[in-house]
Amino acid sequence: MIQYASIILFVIGIYGLFVSKNVIKMIVSLNIMEIGLNIFIISIGFVGGGAIAPIISSTQDLGLIFVDPLPQALVLTAIVIGVGTTALALAFAKTIYKTYNTFELDEMEESA
Repeated sequence: MIQYASIILFVIGIYGLFVSKNVIKMIVSLNIMEIGLNIFIISIGFVGGGAIAPIISSTQDLGLIFVDPLPQALVLTAIVIGVGTTALALAFAKTIYKTYNTFELDEMEESA
């Protein structure tokens, strides 16, 4: 069920990117898309009843269900990269606003 919600968030983000003509709204849409993708990756890596760390020792039964930590590590990395991308995009948006005095793409075309 959570996978459907994450797909819906991803589609909402894509829709916002294609429809919006405002730079800030496009950055927000990109963040919504990123959140949807992160939730999807985490939901794929979920194992019900697998609360044990994947460390094999001589005292543990090898038939236990382990949780794969790789999706969680990938999402943490993706979050850090997403914050950096958002900061860079907002810096570009600030420069665009100083140059054109607007965030609207249509108004930028008219003034260029």
